[in-house]
Amino acid sequence: MSELIDTYWLYFLVGQYPNGPLGGLALTLVLASLGLLLALPLGVLLGLARVSPLPWLRLPVTGLVFVVRGTPLLMVVFWAYFFLPGVTGLKTNQFATMLAALVLFDAAYLAEIVRAGLQALPKGQLQAARSLGMSYPQALRLVLLPQALRHMLPSLVNQFVSTIKETSLGTIIGLSELSYIANQINAQVLVKPLQVYATLAGSYFVLCFGLSRVAYALERRLNTRAA
Repeated sequence: MSELIDTYWLYFLVGQYPNGPLGGLALTLVLASLGLLLALPLGVLLGLARVSPLPWLRLPVTGLVFVVRGTPLLMVVFWAYFFLPGVTGLKTNQFATMLAALVLFDAAYLAEIVRAGLQALPKGQLQAARSLGMSYPQALRLVLLPQALRHMLPSLVNQFVSTIKETSLGTIIGLSELSYIANQINAQVLVKPLQVYATLAGSYFVLCFGLSRVAYALERRLNTRAA
């Protein structure tokens, strides 16, 4: 395995960069980070709509969230890659396609995280804000949402872990993320699939386990402050 790592470590980390497009572990991290960052504001808006007292806003958003969460991400990737160009007439590259799928998929899950965070707050918070003369949107923006977002930090880190693993589906459409690079290396060496995929699994484990410990530490810290 050490010989394999010595030979292909740079390709595994960054793909063909700087002589070609960025790939490998670096692309996986960039894709997961951008996906979560772009999905966060959309997820917050959808989460606010999920707790809205207006049925005409709450019900359609609830239906959208349930449909996306009940659909495999692979299907969302296929829709973005084959369906959207047919409708819009614009051909998107693999990175843009996967990013769009991740943003839509993560936004639906973040909406539920936001909804749960808001509903976990004491109801007296909203009543107190309204008694001070705040409108419902003001109470959400200035009182409830800041508290909910702070308590949602561990869940956001866990969602980032899920997003990192979800990027592996990019290999289906030829995106040169970590799993795709591992497949390319395996096709070159042929006789060492165990070493190649053990390295791939170890890379995902280190990333995801490390982030999971960060989420656990944040959760303990928040619980200590609450106590």
